[in-house]
Amino acid sequence: MQGVVEGAAVAPRDAALDELVDRVRSARAQRESASDGDEDAGRLCIRGTGSKDFLGGPIQGELLSTARLRGISSYEPSELVITARAGTPLDEIEAALAEKGQCLAFEPPRHEGGGTVGGLVAAGLAGPSRAAVGGVRDFMLGATLLNGRAEVLSFGGQVMKNVAGYDVARLLAGSMGVLGLILEVSIKVLPTAPATATLRFDVDETTALRKLNEWGGQPLPIHASAWWDGVLVVRLSGARAAVEAAQRRMGGEVIPSDMAAAFWAGLRDQQDEFFTDALKAVQHAGHLWRVAVPQTAAALGVKGVGSGTLIEWGGAQRWVVTAEGDTATEQALIKAARAVGGHAQIFRGPRSGTTLELDPVLLRIHRQLKAAFDPQGLFNRGRLHPEF
Repeated sequence: MQGVVEGAAVAPRDAALDELVDRVRSARAQRESASDGDEDAGRLCIRGTGSKDFLGGPIQGELLSTARLRGISSYEPSELVITARAGTPLDEIEAALAEKGQCLAFEPPRHEGGGTVGGLVAAGLAGPSRAAVGGVRDFMLGATLLNGRAEVLSFGGQVMKNVAGYDVARLLAGSMGVLGLILEVSIKVLPTAPATATLRFDVDETTALRKLNEWGGQPLPIHASAWWDGVLVVRLSGARAAVEAAQRRMGGEVIPSDMAAAFWAGLRDQQDEFFTDALKAVQHAGHLWRVAVPQTAAALGVKGVGSGTLIEWGGAQRWVVTAEGDTATEQALIKAARAVGGHAQIFRGPRSGTTLELDPVLLRIHRQLKAAFDPQGLFNRGRLHPEF
């Protein structure tokens, strides 16, 4: 995997970047000179605003902040691409896009602190529209990375045709910073849809999943969906004629646009009622589980605390809350997810990030990538996987 970084272009330098390079060189020297048993020497914790500190394994190492790496480097509305430095606040990015009637189509969630564009990529999280438009990696065009050798490397570009060889820019999506410090990214953007509508249906879980599967096989402009506690909500988005035709075809109750916008924003940012209740459970040592399964999977039949399962992404993403010490329910959830070809992982809670299991082939690939980009293990130790 050494060839992953060979031939990459070197990015231009400035004072803020030079400071980060010096920090990594210093950390590398500490690792090299550390005595046996000093596992923490030279470890670095990459952070923007800290909005996703809850995500993944425990935070270790000295802070390496992206706060000074701010600003939109370039924005070409006609080319549907924006390039920004890693510490640029997400709100700043989206405000610039909104002025031109454009958006980040994958709806990145905001957590405590709002988040930065670097954190957006490193976490790889997408919102309610994920099943319809794709995830973060699908919109990555280019990235600049500071690796564990203190090398500044650029990959990809600002158009899809520039992506050749190993697609490292996309590889960084969801990497949780274990490969290096993301310095700058280029992301594809899309125009805001001319029309949207949100429909409500009072149905049970089995009926909701059946309806979502039926609609999924039809030419309908379904942009997002959510079912919880007996209510299925579906967002339509696209050309006005297509949205109006889908409304007539699907039926349901039309939710006023202001109420609908507030609902989808709350779901995206995990601030609606389900997640509010989930965080209360987490504060009492419970866990919020994120379950990924095929869209066509039936109800898992595992009930946590509260009002049951929240289902998103046409059935592909399901959220379950378990109480402190309820290992029986947790094991049943893991088993049920595996039985349908999916997996379950703790998203928030005391053991967040400890349940990720990789098959031997994927684990070998992860090890090789870590060795190629961060051979001394400087960055974000344990955030993505307990081993690295």
